[in-house]
Amino acid sequence: MDSLRHSTAHLLAAAVEQLWPEVKKTIGPPIENGFYYDFDFDKIKISEEDLPNIEKKMREIAPSWSEFKRVEVSANEVKKEFKDNPYKLDLINDLVKTKEKITIYQSGNFRDLCRGGHVSHPKETLKYFKLLSVAGAYWKGNEKNKMLVRIYGTVFPTKQELDTYLEQLSLAKERDHRKLGKELELFTFSDLVGAGLPLYTQKGTLIRRLINEHVESIQAKQGYAQVWTPQINRAELFKISGHYDKYKESMFRVVSNYTKEEFYLKPMNCPQHTQIYASQPRSYRDLPIRLTDFSMLYRDEKPGELLGLARVRSFSQDDCHIFCREDQVDSEIDRALEMTKEIMKTYGFHYRYRLSTRGKKRSGDYLGDPKVWDKVERWAEEIMIRNKIEHFNAPGEAAFYAPKMDLLATDSLGREWQLSTIQIDYVMPKRFDLKYVDKDGKEKTPVMIHRAIIGSPERFLMVLIEHFGGAFPVWISPVQAVIIPISGKFTKYAREVLGKIEERGIRVELNDRDEKMQAKIRDAQLKKIPYMLIVGEREEKAKSVALRLRNGNDLGTKKVGEVADRIREISVSRALDLW
Repeated sequence: MDSLRHSTAHLLAAAVEQLWPEVKKTIGPPIENGFYYDFDFDKIKISEEDLPNIEKKMREIAPSWSEFKRVEVSANEVKKEFKDNPYKLDLINDLVKTKEKITIYQSGNFRDLCRGGHVSHPKETLKYFKLLSVAGAYWKGNEKNKMLVRIYGTVFPTKQELDTYLEQLSLAKERDHRKLGKELELFTFSDLVGAGLPLYTQKGTLIRRLINEHVESIQAKQGYAQVWTPQINRAELFKISGHYDKYKESMFRVVSNYTKEEFYLKPMNCPQHTQIYASQPRSYRDLPIRLTDFSMLYRDEKPGELLGLARVRSFSQDDCHIFCREDQVDSEIDRALEMTKEIMKTYGFHYRYRLSTRGKKRSGDYLGDPKVWDKVERWAEEIMIRNKIEHFNAPGEAAFYAPKMDLLATDSLGREWQLSTIQIDYVMPKRFDLKYVDKDGKEKTPVMIHRAIIGSPERFLMVLIEHFGGAFPVWISPVQAVIIPISGKFTKYAREVLGKIEERGIRVELNDRDEKMQAKIRDAQLKKIPYMLIVGEREEKAKSVALRLRNGNDLGTKKVGEVADRIREISVSRALDLW
């Protein structure tokens, strides 16, 4: 697929070059589900309205491409060819520095600096593509460089695959968490507060709290103890942990008015948890020690990479760090896997695991003894197999201190999201010189297990919004029911029903606005409220309500007590069904 996507990116560049000869082309790699190409249009204004015209030109060009001809050239030759394109010259200089062979690929009259990776018969295969969007992108991803125009597209081997994907994109657009988050009044952003710093409304805050409380209710029963740690730390903490050298550029620096100490907003909790462990002597009898933490974290993400709740600068995690003996690791991870299984079932997620290990060609990126890494990677694989967990290997995706067992949940649109993670860490306990006294009286270093189940509640909220399309399960719906009187004559009875529903601990509202009943029903459906309790003369006489569900089902007349008890039961059980 990558060769098909990359080939179509060339076709896109060829079309743009024919339509706007003065445009400077840069790079066009394949990406997941498609491709893009970045252009410097200078003063030419390009929008998504131009995409059909570009696409038409691509279809005109494609039949004339019989091959991608590889041409090996010298640096001087290629510099002459692209002498008016500073982006290509920049890439050529990079290739010269690495002493890599320089190649051009030609199709028809179109030539581009390229390493290769194309289809063999372009005119036969470059058929089922679609240009999707236009965005801005800095050259080489550096905000200090010029902003380019990035055109995204997708391509598939067959029309059916393309149509299926475009249908999925249409559904995803309707479920975009940024769109629904605004419509459902869950969160907002403010330029005065800052990019990537979400503000949660009462409704959004309620959902975050319920998500966290669910995790806490499960892990508290398993002997996990919640702690709270400060959001700023001295740089020395991160120098010892290794984060200072690895992630300093992604950390916010904090300046004191009174000291010259170097402080940072914390991007993760694990270094601080080591200090809670180290605060007193530990015996083998004390282990395992399980510390959980929901405090806020901060990472200095690049402005161009911020995306709603998917990538933010402030977030929290359902973080846990377990300090244990080596012989306790298996049982602790089994316990964590069971908790994760229970929570994923609550939301109806299917999932598999990614075993993220070292990349052998990047061994210098990882801390610790390679032999210990080999041991832990084998161990993690054995744990997956023993627990009969579907998984696949991902070399090069490990954390710098440990391999990871990452859970990938599949949402209702078939997309995968990385949520929970488990890591067996020998590196950090050693760097912080953590100890416990074993039963033989000797000091030993504990193993540190890093564990998160939903990961970031903020990002998890994004996943839930799009997974459920904003129609949350009853237990996390900000408003679980709305009472709708047919007219003002029945407001008094509606308030009586309101009191009885509230007594059951149900989050209920009364819509007594001077509007037609159908408008009120439509409003409730747009707000994704699970239950509509409609009252009129007949319902008042029978001390009942006419019950409608947000999916449009009309369940008829039911006693108030029956409705209240059932909603309460569904909420408490965290069921996914409405009735």
